[in-house]
Amino acid sequence: MSKRDYFGTDGVRGRVGTSPVTPAEVLHLGWAAGRVLGSGHARGRVIIGKDTRISGYLLESALEAGLSAAGVDIALTGPLPTPGIAHLTRQVGACGGIVISASHNPYHDNGIKFFSESGRKLDDDAEAAIEALMSEPMSTVAPEALGKAERLIDALPRYAEHCRNTLPPGVRLDGLKVAVDCANGAAYQVGPLVLRELGADVTGVGIEPDGFNINRDSGSTSPETVCTLVKECGADVGIAFDGDADRVVLADAQGCLVDGDGILFILSQYRRQRGDCQGVVGTLMTNLGVEIACEAQGIEFVRAKVGDRFVLEELLARNWTLGGETSGHILSLDRSTTGDGLVAALAVLEIMKMTDQSLADLVKGLQVFPQELVNVSIERVLPGDLLNHPRVTDAVKTCEAKLGQHGRVVLRASGTEPVIRVMVEGESAVEVGELARGLADQISATV
Repeated sequence: MSKRDYFGTDGVRGRVGTSPVTPAEVLHLGWAAGRVLGSGHARGRVIIGKDTRISGYLLESALEAGLSAAGVDIALTGPLPTPGIAHLTRQVGACGGIVISASHNPYHDNGIKFFSESGRKLDDDAEAAIEALMSEPMSTVAPEALGKAERLIDALPRYAEHCRNTLPPGVRLDGLKVAVDCANGAAYQVGPLVLRELGADVTGVGIEPDGFNINRDSGSTSPETVCTLVKECGADVGIAFDGDADRVVLADAQGCLVDGDGILFILSQYRRQRGDCQGVVGTLMTNLGVEIACEAQGIEFVRAKVGDRFVLEELLARNWTLGGETSGHILSLDRSTTGDGLVAALAVLEIMKMTDQSLADLVKGLQVFPQELVNVSIERVLPGDLLNHPRVTDAVKTCEAKLGQHGRVVLRASGTEPVIRVMVEGESAVEVGELARGLADQISATV
C-alpha cells in the first residue's frame, strides 16, 4: 500500500463521512497510530486535541477507541490550537499527539494530524508504518492492557503559559490595542486570553463557535474581516488565525494586510539586527521581495517545497530557526517545535514594543512583487505527465524570458485538489497577470 493512500501533505484529511474520514477508518487509524506511536513504551500515552467542528466529537471517540484497543492511554484536551498539542506532547512526556482538524477548510471537512514525542510532525517512515498497519485487521490487546482515557484539565493554561513565556522577561503588551479574529476555531479561548494577560486591550471576533461556523467569512483565509475590524475599533494591529491556529496573518492600523511573507520579513530583519539570524527558509511561493530583502542584509535565503513540513525539514538540516509560508505558517524553532500562529503574532508584537514602531513601519522596507495565481483543473491527466510536456515547458521558458531577472514562474500540483497551481511573479502587475493567464490557457489546452 502506498504511503499516500491515507496521508496527504498534512496528515489525513477529507469530507466527513467519506473515505478516509469515516468512523470505521478513523477507528482503524487510531489503532494503527497507537501501535506505531506506542512502540517501545511500556505504557504509552497519546494526547488528543481538536478544533471546534461538530465532527470533532465523532472522530475523537473513534480515535480514542482505536488507541485503547492498541493498549495506549489517552489524554483529551478539548479545543486547543494544533501547536498547543505539539507543545503538550513534549511537555508531559507523551509518546505522541493527535489533532483533529482540517485547518482552514470548512466545517464539513475534517482531518487527523500527528506529532511525535518530540512535538514535531511525523517523519515519512512513521507515516509509512501507520499506512502499512491500515491494511492489516485490527486486533485488541488483553482486557487488562486496554488504554485508559482521561481529561487533561489544565491543557489550556499550560499552553497559554508557554505562549506568554516565548516573550523575553519583562516584555508586555500594555498600551497596545489589538483586534483579533479567531475564526470561530481552536484559538477562540486561548488567543484573547493570552493577549489580555500580557496587558493588551483586546477586541475579539470569531470567538463564538457553534460547530459549523469555523472559518466562515473569518480568520486568516478571510482577512478582510480583521482588516475592517482594526479600523472600526481603532486598534494598533489586527491578528487573524485559521481554524486550528497554526497560521496567522496581521493587519496594520490602516487595515492593510500583512501576510506570512511580511511577518517573515519583519522577524528576519529584527533578528539580523540582533545578530542571530543565520538564514531563512521560505517556499516556492514566498514573494521574491523577501528573498531580495534577506540578501541585502547578508541573510541566506533558501526555498523549500510548499508545506510547513518541508520548511521544517530544511530548517533542521541547516540548523536554522526561522522559516515560513505566505499563508502564515511561521516556524520559530527557538520558541516552538512547529508552526504556531499565536507565538508568531506575539513575536511581531514584541518587536513593535521593543522598537516603538507601528506594524506599517516595520514592513515598510519590503518590496512586494506582484503575483498572479491561477488554478488549472487536471482531473483527466497525471500532474507529472503534464508538467513535463514539451508544450508546457516551452511556454514556461517563454514566460521566464519575458520576466527577466526579477521574475519567477512556479508550476506545482496541489496536494489537496486535482489542479495545477500556476504562479507568475514579476515587477509589472499587468504583465504578470497576462503571462499567468496565458500559461494557464496553454496548460488547459494540453490537458
